[in-house]
Amino acid sequence: MSGAPAGQRHPLLRMIAARLGIGVFTLFVISTLIFLAISLLPGDIAQQVLGQSATPETVAAFRRELGLDQPLFWRYLDWIGGVLHGDFGQSLANGRPVAALLAARLGNTMFLAAYAALIAVPLAVTLGLLSALWRGRMFDRITNVLTLSAISLPEFLIAYILMFLLAVRMGWFPSIADPGASPGFGEMLNRTFLPAITLVLVVTAHMMRMTRAAVVNVMGNPYVTMARLKGASRWRVVTRHALPNALAPIVNVVALNIAWLITGVVIVEVVFVYPGLGQLMVDSVTNRDIPVVQACALIFAAVYILLNLLADVVAIAANPRLLHPR
Repeated sequence: MSGAPAGQRHPLLRMIAARLGIGVFTLFVISTLIFLAISLLPGDIAQQVLGQSATPETVAAFRRELGLDQPLFWRYLDWIGGVLHGDFGQSLANGRPVAALLAARLGNTMFLAAYAALIAVPLAVTLGLLSALWRGRMFDRITNVLTLSAISLPEFLIAYILMFLLAVRMGWFPSIADPGASPGFGEMLNRTFLPAITLVLVVTAHMMRMTRAAVVNVMGNPYVTMARLKGASRWRVVTRHALPNALAPIVNVVALNIAWLITGVVIVEVVFVYPGLGQLMVDSVTNRDIPVVQACALIFAAVYILLNLLADVVAIAANPRLLHPR
């Protein structure tokens, strides 16, 4: 065994390398689709940026400056080559480097996602464990009804309901989640509470139901029955015996929902006028700021692919039998 190749000794590393390769290829395909989709948008970008009063000569010169007079293939190669070197181009709206705009907004989106995740993950796992513990009882039924309702409602509707109740009627939180120039940590938490709790209500339902299903599925195994026969309490059986063996699907769905918290915040950021990456993308679509739109879409795709990879790796690390499916 000592002379075995490294790839055979480390199947997890081989799996990570394979998934990274798939992720890079997927990101390349997505970047192509993003570029093609934006290039096929109707209308002349140069004309819309300069306005209707611009002369044909000015529009033609601006098209040459943007490289729009080049074939589509060469424009894509120029764009993707710049991205690989960390250059996302210049914003058409204000002339600033796109990378600087992304850096300013990405931190806000990450803060909001982390805020929501720190509330949603413990809440979802706890509710899932309690529902599995009291399966079929009143608590389980009420929790299932509430989570199904949360899944059924679109996030913008949840956002407007929370805004009406907690901001307009109660006045507890601001309806606009603009943190300002340099807010303190407490002020930041207060101003972003409504968008954060909106995201919590959306993702908690999925994680809670997966936790409940995974634990209930494990509860029928012989070692759980043996623990019960030895006199272990139901809570100890669930937390010490069932939960560790149900971690793989739970970790997977938690990682996927965290990915959604980062990439799916566009609607929530728009509703609460939160200066994150999603709001920047929507504003750039409105202004036809194509370099910024392409960069935002690519960042969202890269984050989602990376967190999907992380979900697979953590799930397999929690349950190594997944490396050897039969």
